[in-house]
Amino acid sequence: MKFDELRERNPVTIAELRERHADHWQKAAALRVLAMDAVQQANSGHPGMPMGMADVATILFEEYLKFDAAAPDWPDRDRFVLSAGHGSMLLYGLLHLCGYPEMTLDEIRNFRQLGARTAGHPEYGHAPGIETTTGPLGQGLGAAVGMAMAEANMQARFGKKLVDHRTWVIAGDGCLMEGISHESIGLAGRQRLGKLIVLWDDNGISIDGRVSLSDATDQMKRFEAAGWSVHRCNGHDPDEIRAALDEAVRSPRPSLVACRTVIGFGAPNKQDTAGVHGAPLGAEEIDLVRDAYGWPHAPFVVPDEVREAWAAIGSRGRALREEWESRLAASPKRKEFERVTRGEVPTKLARALAAFRKEQAEAQPKVATRKASEMVLEVVNATLPETIGGSADLTGSNNTLTKGLGIFSPDDRKGRYVHYGIREHGMAAAMNGMALHGGIIPYGGTFLVFSDYARGAMRISSLIGKRVIYVLTHDSIGLGEDGPTHQPIEHLAMLRATPNMRVFRPADVVETAEAWELALTHADGPSVLALTRQNLPAVRTVHNRRNLSAMGAYVLAEADHRRAVILLATGSEVHIALEARAILERKGIGARVVSMPCWELFAAQDESYRRRVLPSGAVRVGIEAASRFGWDRWLTGERGSDRKADFVGMEGFGASGPAARLYEHFGITAEAVAARAEALL
Repeated sequence: MKFDELRERNPVTIAELRERHADHWQKAAALRVLAMDAVQQANSGHPGMPMGMADVATILFEEYLKFDAAAPDWPDRDRFVLSAGHGSMLLYGLLHLCGYPEMTLDEIRNFRQLGARTAGHPEYGHAPGIETTTGPLGQGLGAAVGMAMAEANMQARFGKKLVDHRTWVIAGDGCLMEGISHESIGLAGRQRLGKLIVLWDDNGISIDGRVSLSDATDQMKRFEAAGWSVHRCNGHDPDEIRAALDEAVRSPRPSLVACRTVIGFGAPNKQDTAGVHGAPLGAEEIDLVRDAYGWPHAPFVVPDEVREAWAAIGSRGRALREEWESRLAASPKRKEFERVTRGEVPTKLARALAAFRKEQAEAQPKVATRKASEMVLEVVNATLPETIGGSADLTGSNNTLTKGLGIFSPDDRKGRYVHYGIREHGMAAAMNGMALHGGIIPYGGTFLVFSDYARGAMRISSLIGKRVIYVLTHDSIGLGEDGPTHQPIEHLAMLRATPNMRVFRPADVVETAEAWELALTHADGPSVLALTRQNLPAVRTVHNRRNLSAMGAYVLAEADHRRAVILLATGSEVHIALEARAILERKGIGARVVSMPCWELFAAQDESYRRRVLPSGAVRVGIEAASRFGWDRWLTGERGSDRKADFVGMEGFGASGPAARLYEHFGITAEAVAARAEALL
């Protein structure tokens, strides 16, 4: 929508804004010029969105957002998420002008340069005030839903005096077109997350041109149908912006505020076009913008009076923060609050799980590892009040709900189990938001094959380096009759290929307990537990005080005869390796069995340990009911040899049939493993 069309709703021009809202205009103009200067200097970036949303952002930070720039990690601050992460200079400009530590003018000048905190898209951990990594459109919106859920749960646990804040999002047209938006707004509407407010940069432009080229959705009706309250404003009129935000704050439902803006506002030849979305304005156009803005200052120069005004905005929450700190100091819940917000797991968890492992080693149950996970969760959830579990409509299959958790809902914010519905992507993004918010350890379940649906948010889990736990069951052809659409083949390889993601595929109850302990105590990245539908025999029948899975791989059974074969396996194929070992040993062929529950942890061990587990000389056979992709690191690498290595697993998609028949059909049997090993000798 062109600016003169906006005038039909609310007569306003840049000249009128400068006259009627002079102080506001100067503050917003500072954001705009920093954005266009930084993009110009980098010769790369997206100036249009920051220029269009500067008025909304200025009003938000000056009058609504609860924060203190001097204490960016204040637990009870409002969260601000720039879901439209391509407009990152809007966020960096806000952080710089408000006085956030580390966001210096040099960082603004070094926008998009290697090593700068001001990456092309906001990256969590690069600088205080960046609440999450955004850029893949819609991910910020999805994470914000989780942040709002975390706030609601923690308020119920710790009280309004310690937890009472909002989550604000700036989202663009692209965010709302992405499929994850539908999952996330549906979840937020069902949960009636009244402290979640999305500010939609309704500028009608995408990279290809006008949004109408590809989309005709009435977003207001879509959000309203999902249970949101919806509001409109001219995104360049401070009075309209305030009125809309006031309405949103009063609503008991999540709110969408459609902010009609002009992308590249004030660029006379480029505003309201795709040309201003993702490219520098150019020196001549920037000069024209400066004239239109009444901004005679050199690039990156912000006048002292404007800087002082922004500094006052950055410090206006100090008194609120200090009052909150006094309440926390006097609270009987202080110790527990500080523990969970620091993300510390109590030592009693290790004791509880050690006792559980001892019991299970003695009992030797034959259960599916999804059931083993449920047994472990009974211990975990009784020990850690900060866990919030859930499933994407597969609770009975994922075995993720334990006794006494309660269901998180508008009627029970203390509930610790979320019915996410068939929303794998929205679930994963919400769990990212919970982990980023702090005070929560989220876990969620679906079938391993449906990690395809959650993939975008799972990658963000790894990028942000937060403790998000994925319970992915039905992990192979062992799920049986549901057939190849549901049988994962390439998924373990895909997840293992993801940096900073730990993938656990435990073989029995004891290894499952070890995997859960490692996932819960690893605060710097996500973990995947790949679990079976079919029952498995116990393979760890002697209690060991050490968590053997922490080594990633270990010798489960040593050769009785002179070692000639090493059998490497994970999960449901470990017992097959043990049976193959028995066949070989009966023939006088010494065979070692190595269980490899977590490749990433094994790769992190020093070479001397890896050499002890995988010495040179013996032939090696890998066994996993999945793709071979990735296995050669352990079969032919690590002192192995092409001539002395083989793999027993899947070479294509699976089939529908009983699990036992499928293992026979695809040749994943002890007899086949033993034969492959003998053939290599």
